[in-house]
Amino acid sequence: MDYVNLGNSGLKVSRICLGMMTYGTSQWRPWILEEAESRPIVKRAVELGINFFDTADMYSAGVSEQLTGKLLREFTRRDEVVIASKVFFPVDLAFQPGVTDLPSKWPNATGLSRKHIFAAVDASLKRLGIDYIDLYQIHRWDYETPIAETMEALHDLVKAGKVRYLGASSMWAWQFAKAQYAAESNGWTQFVSMQNHYNLLYREEEREMIPLCREMGVALIPWSPLARGFLVGNRTRDDVKTGQTQRAQSDELARNLYYRDEDFAVVDRLSEIASQRGESNAKLGYAWLLHQPGLAAPIVGASKIAHIEEAVEATRVQLSDDEIELLNEPYQPHPVLGHR
Repeated sequence: MDYVNLGNSGLKVSRICLGMMTYGTSQWRPWILEEAESRPIVKRAVELGINFFDTADMYSAGVSEQLTGKLLREFTRRDEVVIASKVFFPVDLAFQPGVTDLPSKWPNATGLSRKHIFAAVDASLKRLGIDYIDLYQIHRWDYETPIAETMEALHDLVKAGKVRYLGASSMWAWQFAKAQYAAESNGWTQFVSMQNHYNLLYREEEREMIPLCREMGVALIPWSPLARGFLVGNRTRDDVKTGQTQRAQSDELARNLYYRDEDFAVVDRLSEIASQRGESNAKLGYAWLLHQPGLAAPIVGASKIAHIEEAVEATRVQLSDDEIELLNEPYQPHPVLGHR
């Protein structure tokens, strides 16, 4: 396994990050793996040299954080593992009987106010069973809280020793620039990473966010590197109605993000090149991302041991300039997707 600095920071992370959203409780989403099924996958990831693990407080209504902390304590050393979590969304919405609009009943249970950030980080630390979070990320942009309040609160967490580094997730480039400017102007801690929506099927981030991050030395750690499994090549146009797997049937977000005719054209091209090379679609999809400048580690969701092994193998795949150009060619512009 190769390791790189996370942006301009001194933090070393593996080229593959294991996304922990897949592990928790199936009460939250039917495709989530329970503890017994999750354990061998996380163990294998550690064996392969992965030291970077990404979760969020709202995944499985907190159970993902609990499993993340428990399993990593079993398989690796705290001083080597890089644990990332996120704050913004309400945590217990899924388990509130009869509650469909948690923010209207508990308005401080969501967002990026100083109050919610301070409460959320303490709750995450307790669930994870650790003293500090290596990378604490804002999960989305808060339109109702001044960014200066958010950035100062995050800076105070770093100074208090509860957080080591700060990151952000999907938002507009002007918002990210505004947040960084607020931090720089006041001598507060700046973001070192951007977890954005980026893969062969969705490249709108190349217009503004990715050039901005490269210019600022901010690491890219994209979510959904295989377009929620769409790039694997086992979906058809009929799947938008019927679904082919449990994940495809229940993953409403995937149906909203993908399944356009132009998306199938990209998958067809990927399948063609993968067949020529004798490689899988998934391995080449990861490899394409790993060839992008400034990209530290894609966040890989793995529901089988073979999935994480394939992602690690992709770090050794070398694509030629011609192959990259062929993979890029079928892409058509999309509406902006994934920010809200």
